[in-house]
Amino acid sequence: MTEYDLVPVFDGHNDTLLRLYQSKDADVEKLFVEGTPGGHIDLPRAKKGGFAGGMFAIFPPPVEKSKRGAVPLAPSDSEPLPPEVPRADALNSTVAMASILFRLERASALTVCRSAGDVRKAMAQGSIAAVFHIEGVEAIDPELTLLDVLHAAGLRSLGIVWSRPNAFGHGVPFRFPSSPDTGPGLTDAGKALVKACNQLKIMIDLSHLNEKGFRDVVEISDAPLVATHSNVHAICGHSRNLTEWQLGAIRDSGGMVGLNFATGFLREDGRMNADTSLDIMMRHVDSLLQALGEDGVGLGSDFDGAMIPAVIGDVAGLPR
Repeated sequence: MTEYDLVPVFDGHNDTLLRLYQSKDADVEKLFVEGTPGGHIDLPRAKKGGFAGGMFAIFPPPVEKSKRGAVPLAPSDSEPLPPEVPRADALNSTVAMASILFRLERASALTVCRSAGDVRKAMAQGSIAAVFHIEGVEAIDPELTLLDVLHAAGLRSLGIVWSRPNAFGHGVPFRFPSSPDTGPGLTDAGKALVKACNQLKIMIDLSHLNEKGFRDVVEISDAPLVATHSNVHAICGHSRNLTEWQLGAIRDSGGMVGLNFATGFLREDGRMNADTSLDIMMRHVDSLLQALGEDGVGLGSDFDGAMIPAVIGDVAGLPR
């Protein structure tokens, strides 16, 4: 019996590369391979929890931290969008985190996968199947010259925005309660990016994108719509969650949604509180199943990027 006899889990979103990058440790391979007391994902805990692979996000952090950091710990009805990250800063951090991803591959901690076949092969061999994903494309120039380079390096998925503006579109602010209809749609560069991603077969992640931007992607894209780490707005009225209309658009495209474990996007009161029951997660799952069908629902934990229910704790708690 192997650890994957549990149930192999492919997770739609984690921020482990950001955690390793911000650790400033020279030996991030050792941190990941041997395990660390903090964070949510490392190799020993991944194997214990049946974590077979996932979308490993590269998120360019803000130059200056907001009062609540990258992820809000309490709801607010007036939290503004953070400022745009300068391209030079975003490029530096994006390249640094991509380097960490490939260093982990060289350390035999995971396999960077460029196709569905690669994912299946890695999982069959017991290697973590890692998909190179960017969350917030501030590093990419509006002319998209860097996109081909990143694709050649292995980029297979991107979220146009995080919860802030950039040259391509606007993210939703962290607000509760709030509609995701919070600003303008995609810029001309953003629309061109969608078309280019379709041509290169780079998946577009709709999580964090505001409603008008979402509608632009629906109109332009010829690929299934995917929100890798979002929940149901009708249950938790956070701006980060998906409305009935958005879920319908995803369903009609043959797309899918990954359940986000962040407690502030799960709870009816919008609070970031680790003392959160799995029952509320199941309510979101049931609602997603009703809206999308079995093939349209996955997991998008947000491990290493959010406060998750204490009953899960970290990736080793996935079987729960």
